[in-house]
Amino acid sequence: MSDHLTFQLGDFTTQSGATLRGAHLAYTTYGELNADKSNVIVYPTWYSGRHWDNEWLIGPGMALDPEQYFIIVPNMLGNGLSTSPSNTPPPYDRARFPDITVYDQIEAQHKLVTEEFGIEKIQLVTGWSMGAGQTFQWAVSHPEMVERIAPFCGSPRTSAHNKVFLEGVKAALTADAVFNGGWYDEKWPTTGLRALARVYAGWGFSQAFYWEKEYEKLGYTSLEDFLVGFWEGFFLDGRDPNNLLTMLWTWQNGDVGLTPGFDGNTEAALASIKATTLDMPAEKDLYFPPEDEAWAVSHIPGAELRVIPGIWGHFAGGGSSPKDTEFIDTGIKELLAKPGGLA
Repeated sequence: MSDHLTFQLGDFTTQSGATLRGAHLAYTTYGELNADKSNVIVYPTWYSGRHWDNEWLIGPGMALDPEQYFIIVPNMLGNGLSTSPSNTPPPYDRARFPDITVYDQIEAQHKLVTEEFGIEKIQLVTGWSMGAGQTFQWAVSHPEMVERIAPFCGSPRTSAHNKVFLEGVKAALTADAVFNGGWYDEKWPTTGLRALARVYAGWGFSQAFYWEKEYEKLGYTSLEDFLVGFWEGFFLDGRDPNNLLTMLWTWQNGDVGLTPGFDGNTEAALASIKATTLDMPAEKDLYFPPEDEAWAVSHIPGAELRVIPGIWGHFAGGGSSPKDTEFIDTGIKELLAKPGGLA
């Protein structure tokens, strides 16, 4: 499941002006590109996710059906497979890795899509969480290419409340003395990673999820078992701390208004979207609540807001809740049946 292809970006200059020399983008594809290259779906990864973590939404009979579509899953810069702090040689290694914006992510993906495959039109961009943020950015950065977007459990601009959560995550990790300002070696700051996981645990699922002990349906025998087995285990499976902080910065500074030409005006950036849009926030998502997305949708011409009901919070989009997966899949099927915004 970890097999992937590599696209050479060459010397890639970020929005901040740093140039990553010999940069690369790791990606995988599902299905076959048709003759006129009209069956393309782009499905970016999320915070700390890798391409195989997206497979829960791909399959025969689903909206993202590889028998019908050519689905490209690009790994984010910073996720450990694409160019990241953990795999970049000096001088931009580890704590010296430059800040990467969401705009940077999409510029790298655009090079992959156009230069590797010669694709000019994308039927759909979709994604969960930070993948949703990249979905919005695709539609703003390249409105001439993107027919439809289906972001779920994510936003075009990171809210102040979301930034506060991320400050807690960052502080927990960097407080570990072993972290050493990002210059750790063989010994990792596992105490900091475990602390980060417990900060995350209070936000990833809703209050009602914990009240109803939904974690027992995932096979965990107690609350502590869930905190250790799911949350600590999640961040102790080889996710490099510097990589996590790079992606955290990207998330924390997400804003389509920072796209060149919009001068920080998020509303104007959203108004420029031409793609047919279905925005699916989760009812009890503590990161990206529905009211935030109602605001975003109000600025996107013709956009639809469709709230994922239930108590799974942000992880309504993680693939572990069959009911939520069905809701998202149905929404995307209906969106693909509609004319694209560029038609």
